Amino acid sequence: MPAWLIWALAAVLLTVGEILTPGMFFLGPVALAAVAAGVAAAVGLGVVVQLLVFIAGSLTSLLFLRPIARRHLRMPAAIRTGAAALEGAKAVVVQRVDANGGRVRIGGEEWSARAYMEDQVLEPGARVEVVKIEGATALVYE
Repeated sequence: MPAWLIWALAAVLLTVGEILTPGMFFLGPVALAAVAAGVAAAVGLGVVVQLLVFIAGSLTSLLFLRPIARRHLRMPAAIRTGAAALEGAKAVVVQRVDANGGRVRIGGEEWSARAYMEDQVLEPGARVEVVKIEGATALVYE
């Protein structure tokens, strides 16, 4: 089996591993290095040079690409927009909230709400936190 094909298979397997482990962004840069090593093999460079290209490519892509990707994954709340910006916001219960529904006031607006924990009952006036937004309903937790 030609060396470039082995590197191509390694790149594909690493890419699949990256897809199956979201949020890590570790295997993707290494897959790029495997592609570079495969190109080195395809142009006829020796095994030692292929390994050096793979190691250098892995280190370089991990040092430069991974921090950029992780920074994008951790988007701060100030940049989030729409309903996603409400997650983590403080709210006040306006109408009794339980697993079936209720109403809360988030930043001056009234929203339909449900208790995040099914057995929780929140009475009017209680201060809660928005855990998640599902459609037009805020899931809240005290």
